[in-house]
Amino acid sequence: MHRVRDSMRVGKSVKWRLRLCGKHIDGDAAMIIACLKICLIFVLTFSIQSCLALAQGPMHVVVSILPQRYFVEKIGGQFVEVEAMVPPGATPETYEPRPGQMSALNRSRIYFACGVPFETIWLPKIISVNPKILVIHTEKDIKKRAIEAHSHPGEGVKPQSGSSHGETGDPHVWLSPPLVILQARTIFEALAASDPQNRGSYETNYKEFVSELVELDLYLSRLFGTGAKSGSFMVFHPAWGYFADAYGLEQAPVEVEGKEPKARELDEFIKRARELGAKAIFVQPQYSPKTAQTIADAVGGRLVQADDLAPDWEKNLLQVAWQISAALGRQ
Repeated sequence: MHRVRDSMRVGKSVKWRLRLCGKHIDGDAAMIIACLKICLIFVLTFSIQSCLALAQGPMHVVVSILPQRYFVEKIGGQFVEVEAMVPPGATPETYEPRPGQMSALNRSRIYFACGVPFETIWLPKIISVNPKILVIHTEKDIKKRAIEAHSHPGEGVKPQSGSSHGETGDPHVWLSPPLVILQARTIFEALAASDPQNRGSYETNYKEFVSELVELDLYLSRLFGTGAKSGSFMVFHPAWGYFADAYGLEQAPVEVEGKEPKARELDEFIKRARELGAKAIFVQPQYSPKTAQTIADAVGGRLVQADDLAPDWEKNLLQVAWQISAALGRQ
């Protein structure tokens, strides 16, 4: 008797399975299959979109300088291909793009500008080559500071009146971590708007990058201390003003309105270096070190490289910060 009942249960179980795979399906089973179909459609749709994104390749974007490439790659990750217009060794004050660079702009979707001098002349030409390119000014939310000129002993620094930067103010906004946070937001919004399919990845990368910038800013604040101006360092080209402002420092530039100082002015700089007790003069590899070396020799100092256009932005900023700190006797 028990065997009969068991065989009946087995029979019903088999019958239910056969119906599940057949055309006549109970209500509960139909609901299960409908859910499975919806899930399958969702998975297939997502897979197709991902495959299409990979097949299309990364979005080609252009930046003016190498530090910007670092920022865009941090946020864009694998979804962007970034080209910098100003190559290593060149300066954004005087650079003229090569014909090959201009023709390559035809495939670019975004140009991230940052306010460097060569953009004034070349951005209109870039737009004429590719009228569809989206030009994003990453410095748009930043109030520019006046760029320093040379100073006489006891006078402090003066704003330049006729420098190569014109009336637009100091363009070196990429050397201050707090200002890079503002630029990062602009970069994220532009990438997400141009490529909404990958917005989630951009947002994740953006948040991680901002966390890194906040951590870097806190470290540099501890390195230099807080409060009023707590030290002056001598530089050839006045690129480090925003950095100095952020950490209670003051840069004393040698360059006179974008030009080498004359003999009489050189004597004044030597006097100024002695007044500051400067034992290090910070120079950029894009400029001749001849004048800075003359000053360093006169005061028994040395030249220290401080590249404001280095491609590995964070590593370079930390290295320069340590060198400035050492020059100020903080280490």
